[in-house]
Amino acid sequence: MKIFTTPQIKALDAYTIAHEPISSLDLMERVSVAITDWLLQHVEKDVAIKVFAGAGNNGGDGLAVARLLAVCGFEVEVFLINPDEKLSLDCGANKNRLIEQGKVKFSEITSILQLTSLISNLSPLIVIDALFGSGLNRPLEGIFAEAIKDINQSHAQVISIDIPSGLFGEDNSTNNPENIIKADFTLTLQFPKIAFFFPENEQFVGEWHILDIGLHPEGIKQTDSPYFYTDKASAPQLKNRGKFSHKGTYGHALFIGGSYGKMGAAVLASRACLHTGVGLLTVHSPECGVNVLQCAVPEAMCLPDKEYSYVSLLTEDLSPYSAIGGGCGLGTEPETSKVLKYLLEEAKQPLVLDADALNILATHPDLIKLLPANTIITPHPKEFERLTGAYSSRFEQIVKAQAFSKKHSIFVALKGAYTAVICPDSEVHFNSTGNPGMAKGGSGDILCGMILSLLAQGYSPKESAILGVFLHGQAGDKAAEKHGQTAMIGTDIIEEI
Repeated sequence: MKIFTTPQIKALDAYTIAHEPISSLDLMERVSVAITDWLLQHVEKDVAIKVFAGAGNNGGDGLAVARLLAVCGFEVEVFLINPDEKLSLDCGANKNRLIEQGKVKFSEITSILQLTSLISNLSPLIVIDALFGSGLNRPLEGIFAEAIKDINQSHAQVISIDIPSGLFGEDNSTNNPENIIKADFTLTLQFPKIAFFFPENEQFVGEWHILDIGLHPEGIKQTDSPYFYTDKASAPQLKNRGKFSHKGTYGHALFIGGSYGKMGAAVLASRACLHTGVGLLTVHSPECGVNVLQCAVPEAMCLPDKEYSYVSLLTEDLSPYSAIGGGCGLGTEPETSKVLKYLLEEAKQPLVLDADALNILATHPDLIKLLPANTIITPHPKEFERLTGAYSSRFEQIVKAQAFSKKHSIFVALKGAYTAVICPDSEVHFNSTGNPGMAKGGSGDILCGMILSLLAQGYSPKESAILGVFLHGQAGDKAAEKHGQTAMIGTDIIEEI
């Protein structure tokens, strides 16, 4: 699914109005029906609802929703905050419709004094936030900031329309977090906003749901965007396995990893690689890991290193392998760093690098320029920071990753909630699967093994990164259903691949 910046979404609204065609007021009504339908499924009728509406079209949505809820038997009170005493045309039209209906207690607030006197206890009830939409580009202040503080300090459940009021659609580095609504739910219209994928905004966005409002499909098709949301419908498809295929059909992967005390990482990556469908897997590990691997992963072949505790030498012919991956549990011994250098210089196959392979790159930045084009790296936030320097927000991290990916012609999978796969052409693919139960040691090793398997089977680096991340999260979601997020471990994820 393509996702768009806030100016692009505004343009898609205009395209829909012009080409459906539909009036802006009727489109607002369609939006309000979609919101009301969601509320009817999730809100009990015996709960009082207060709607806070602004003077623009987001406020118009809120006024229309209030009118529709009243028709459905809800007790609704509306506060239209309008300090400039000027409404957008469609907001004004919905104000008139609401007043004419006469079923909703309505107050128009033009001063902070009125705000203080009118807004009393906001709990226990539901607040619908319709103050500002996604077009906001400066921090809120004055009466709107006061209203937001009142709402955030209440014990009400807050449901925001399209985006929490005060939040910018993309970069919030210049915003004032004290003046942003903290929603429990956000009902986002047609597309998630890019800001939703950043951890610093979780406190504002809450749990978000996409509501289809019927924006024109041709307008969506014609509008280019570097941002995508990978769901089941848009993830790369798995290839069919032919009846007469054999183990050689599905590639031979080489995995380099493990060290004394960290062989578990190599085991997890190896098992994940095999479960994801590779035909053959060879693991190069220190001598101490051979018995571990032969017992824990009997399907894999082992290449023991001459050193007992760590990987020190890579001399075997690399040509038999269709893809190579490594780094999990590898350690950062000086000799191990030389192994990575040899691999980067000699390998002609697709590569995926994780964990200590990335830490070696960070401490030997001269090796970064040796990364072959289309290599996939899978850093967690700290590993990425070691590679590129500190950043103040996830948005800045994404921008850094785009620059790093483009400069070195590699793919970067920034792990975390909504893992982002960044491509050399600056595309960013946010992932839809996964859950907090995966925030445990071993999850990243499993992802590395899965991506390696896909590379070895002939999927392109882009397909391998996006599909590997998606399937990894999907297996994690199945593991959470079976074991619970707290109890699940990496092995449970592997068993659900």
